[in-house]
Amino acid sequence: MKTYLDTSALAKWYLNEQESERFAAWMIEQDDTHISTLTVTELRCLLARRERTKELGEASAQQIFATFERDIEQGFLILHEVGNDDLIAARQLIDRVGNIPLRTLDAMHLAIAECNDMESMASADKVMLDAADYLGMLTVSFVPVRL
Repeated sequence: MKTYLDTSALAKWYLNEQESERFAAWMIEQDDTHISTLTVTELRCLLARRERTKELGEASAQQIFATFERDIEQGFLILHEVGNDDLIAARQLIDRVGNIPLRTLDAMHLAIAECNDMESMASADKVMLDAADYLGMLTVSFVPVRL
């Protein structure tokens, strides 16, 4: 099944976060996982933020990002380029999802997923999953369970 990975879910593959083990078990079973150039930028930003807050050292962040880039090069993650059509689609998508409080970059991810005929969306963001469900995509939730 063609599945688009939101950065919030994908980060669990590279960083030890709540739901990382469950994501890893799920990810191993997948054979058609997609991301976009937006995901690349978001993951690099996430790693830089973790460096600034001292949750990651510089060498660790560089190693994680290099592993991520290798996963793309080897075709483990299928990369889609973001284009102007995706920006237009995101703007239109915001109108389509009604009262769901979708953020800008989440609208971009959803538009990219739709424009590339994704069947499902994996995310750790409840609002993103609500919007994906509203748009008719199957959803795979990695939203952390609150105790």
